[in-house]
Amino acid sequence: MATRNPAEGILNSTTFAFLDLETTGGSAGHDRITEIGIRFWRNGEVVDEWQTLLNPRMRIPPFIERLTGISNDMVADAPEFAEVADELEARLKGTIFVAHNARFDYGFVKAEFRRLARPFAARVLCTVKLSRRLYPQDKRHNMDALIQRHGLGAVQRHRAMGDVAAMMEFFSHALWEHGADSVNEAVRTLLQRPSVPSHMPPDVLDEVPAVPGVYRFYGENEVLLYVGKSTNIAQRVASHFSGDHNSGKGIRLSESMRRLEWTETAGELGALLLELKQIKTLHPMYNRRSRPAKTLWSIELTANDQGYLQARLVRQIEPHRLGDYYGLFRSKRDAQRALTGIAGKNELCNKLLDLEPAEQSGPCFQRTLGRCKGACERIEDVTRYNLRVQIAFHSLRLKTWPWPGPVGVVEHNPGTGRTDILIIYNWMHVATVHSEEELDDLSLRGTAVTFDMDSYKLVVKALSGKGIGGLKILELPPVGTPDILSLGNDMS
Repeated sequence: MATRNPAEGILNSTTFAFLDLETTGGSAGHDRITEIGIRFWRNGEVVDEWQTLLNPRMRIPPFIERLTGISNDMVADAPEFAEVADELEARLKGTIFVAHNARFDYGFVKAEFRRLARPFAARVLCTVKLSRRLYPQDKRHNMDALIQRHGLGAVQRHRAMGDVAAMMEFFSHALWEHGADSVNEAVRTLLQRPSVPSHMPPDVLDEVPAVPGVYRFYGENEVLLYVGKSTNIAQRVASHFSGDHNSGKGIRLSESMRRLEWTETAGELGALLLELKQIKTLHPMYNRRSRPAKTLWSIELTANDQGYLQARLVRQIEPHRLGDYYGLFRSKRDAQRALTGIAGKNELCNKLLDLEPAEQSGPCFQRTLGRCKGACERIEDVTRYNLRVQIAFHSLRLKTWPWPGPVGVVEHNPGTGRTDILIIYNWMHVATVHSEEELDDLSLRGTAVTFDMDSYKLVVKALSGKGIGGLKILELPPVGTPDILSLGNDMS
């Protein structure tokens, strides 16, 4: 059997629609298209082109006018999108939709069709991703960087046909430099779509951003099925539909899914905290591990009248002395089980660990078995016993909050320009702002703070340097905060 040459595949058999838009702004949900430019390329040749200004039915901001050169007067008599929708759809039918940062252009086209209550879907190729794949050694892949790096010809930037010309010249340059086989293979790889649930549109993943954040899967009647987080939402969501996740739960989740939405964050810690909060407040069907505990218990060690350390189960803690508490447990039974294990392993007194009534006469049960060294009978030296208790409980000790007040943990994503400042106090996430100006206006006085085991473990790990690295921490002035933190869960 003859082996097919990859160059005889998609590059020769398919029409590529190189498209660029100019718009009134950066939000597809709010802003509108002012210009469309397309050149149709097939088998190495431009076979057609199409260009039009559009009346966006909204004012073009002055800075956009200066950037693009498209004024409100220029589009006043231009057609509206609805008037060109049929022709645009017919021209793009069966083509590969090619754009630089395709998520932007494709998102705007889909939004315009959505306003007309019309579905639109296409196979999409992003030339930013193509550049990254073919030139992985380079850091920047925006159009100005490509023009400079590859010595592309001068074009009228920020006008639709000018940017289309630059994009096509880059594509031709890549073909010349890498050869048709390599480019064809790169294009095929980028066009491969992961399978998606049958009830979802085939292009559902095209608009999902490759940024940190939290995603949510919904089923029929807007039932929330699942909440997840990732440093790359697009990659993580796609992985749910790959063969690697065909577990019974994964299959049921895919079959039930009807809608997808997401919330972007600046970094990983913000995504982790938002995921935790949404699981605890929204109760998704398929999330179990981080469900809120109805009760939460800890252990306090205090000296009795004879000076021996004794354990006491508590459901309230004083935030300024977190280090005096040991362990976080989802039930009283779990806490008692931990105490029993500690007593047996370290030959400690059951009475002093509140496992037997202290007022009961005689030695503790551990003592009758030879597993207590006599603290219940005041035989063991107080100092020696207390030292053994401290050693036994050391690994369970909670970390005292090391700052005098709240802190702002800064996460910045240079790719998106987003900044999140996570306000954290006593290891609990209190609020999020997006600039130091917002931080100056923030008042935490009267804010309720409820201690949560999962949040505590997550934030301790992140801020102790064992989890997320490179976090900038801003110390904030002390505020009026509760003297007592409840170990109940207000997120249940």
